[in-house]
Amino acid sequence: MRLALPSDLSALLSTGLLRSVGSLGIKVATAGLTYLTYVVLARTMSEDEYGRFAFGLALATMLAILAGMGQSTAVLRLWPQLRGQGESESASTTLAAGASITIAASLVTAALLCLVALAIAPFLPAGETANHFIGAAFLILPMALAEYNSSALRAQGSLWTALLPRDIFWRVALPLSVLALFSLGVVLSGPDALTLSAALLIGMLLAQVQLARRRGYVVLPALSLAPVAAHWQRWGKLSKWLLLGALIETFTLNADVILVGLMLDLESSGLYFNAFRTAGLMTLFTFAIELVIAPMVAEHFHAGAMRKAQAITALCAWAGFLFSLVVFALFAVSGDFVLSLFGPSYAGGALVLVLLAFGLLFDAATGPSKIVMMMTGHERAYVALFGAIMGLGFLVQIVVIPFWGVVGAAAVNMGARILAQIAIALWCRYRIGLDTSLLGVFALRAAPQAASG
Repeated sequence: MRLALPSDLSALLSTGLLRSVGSLGIKVATAGLTYLTYVVLARTMSEDEYGRFAFGLALATMLAILAGMGQSTAVLRLWPQLRGQGESESASTTLAAGASITIAASLVTAALLCLVALAIAPFLPAGETANHFIGAAFLILPMALAEYNSSALRAQGSLWTALLPRDIFWRVALPLSVLALFSLGVVLSGPDALTLSAALLIGMLLAQVQLARRRGYVVLPALSLAPVAAHWQRWGKLSKWLLLGALIETFTLNADVILVGLMLDLESSGLYFNAFRTAGLMTLFTFAIELVIAPMVAEHFHAGAMRKAQAITALCAWAGFLFSLVVFALFAVSGDFVLSLFGPSYAGGALVLVLLAFGLLFDAATGPSKIVMMMTGHERAYVALFGAIMGLGFLVQIVVIPFWGVVGAAAVNMGARILAQIAIALWCRYRIGLDTSLLGVFALRAAPQAASG
């Protein structure tokens, strides 16, 4: 039976869907270019050096989120919230202060990682180096600032300026640079590839700032300590919880790669990295829609327009799940072929790919539950529920990996993710009042009409 859309929701969903299609177009191109980059690197590097690259990239990604101090999520929530309350100047100050915090924390984090690399170097086996830790340190600032700038610009309504520099231009430049160097006889090591990635991303960030300023967007960091101190005094507590939420999600997507590298070997780390990144293609549409709806959910929820917020989450859940289901079927049938694109030695990871992908299928089925919790003031509950379950799963992986290797790590990740996603979806339904799952479309009938006005 066809579910008729009320007139007050039709325009809202049309706008959200059109912007989501634009976001999806960018993210599909991003996924393709990212995949191409990994294939190019895997094909032009030894398995050991590619493992170093994978280990370093996973480490840099986690530390970049840590260095972001929750500001990339905070700006998505605070910009529409403050402007909706008539505090436009406070919104601009908050955005600038968030950029300053991100830059300062990134520099400190990178310096500490370099010190760790220098400290462990004397204890490594002969012939081994900690250079991939140094390469990861170079990536922390550009990755953290790229994430923050993207969020800040999306909060202001930008899509192309927010996403193109990092998601498209950087990902075009990196594989082309690697191929150009390879054609000249230069074979990159893992640390070399990390350093090249950092240099190219810094260039894209500089271009993004110039373009954003010309288009009238607020993007520059605060140049004095006063607004930063005032921002942290007002929003520091919120930022800490948002940081924990973002860090937990990033941890669940990257810690496995690091753990496999530490407990097994760097070659296994590279295989697991390829399988996890490939499985992540399933949630492409869900992620693309979430980029658009995050500020919309915050705006409508804080305005009391629960019916509109429910409609947005229902759109996200169904569109994301249908896309994920198709991609999962492809992996189930041709997973070995897909992974063989990285090289013949990676085709054996097909079972790892399917296990990780099945867990992410539940991610899509439960919809934008994380975004809803972060945008509605339930970040503490997200940290407690999702963090506790995935953290327990990580501890189980430490026990399982020595016996069942990468397959055991993937199976535990799948089970923990399914439980965690169900838990936060139930919280959204019964504590926030928004059903983020596939069943949310039926909740539209029960949502109060007056709340949308």
